[in-house]
Amino acid sequence: MLKETVTVNVNEAQDVRPVAMLVQQASRFSSSVYIEKATKSFNAKSIMGMMTLGLMPGDELTISAQGEDEADAIQAVAGFLTGKTV
Repeated sequence: MLKETVTVNVNEAQDVRPVAMLVQQASRFSSSVYIEKATKSFNAKSIMGMMTLGLMPGDELTISAQGEDEADAIQAVAGFLTGKTV
């Protein structure tokens, strides 16, 4: 299992489109991908979970992934959340 802490830098993070795009990024991988905010953890492949998370620019999140492509999954999700990739 790998983990990485990032700061959200996505405009209008609570809008449905960025959340849907985040779920699409996570769903490309076979690994389990979770995002933790404070003491709560959500499945990054679940649209309802990600909407419940309430992402806002400046939030500090921990991304964790476990599986055969965990490094790639974390890189893609972290890149999306930090605005470095889409």
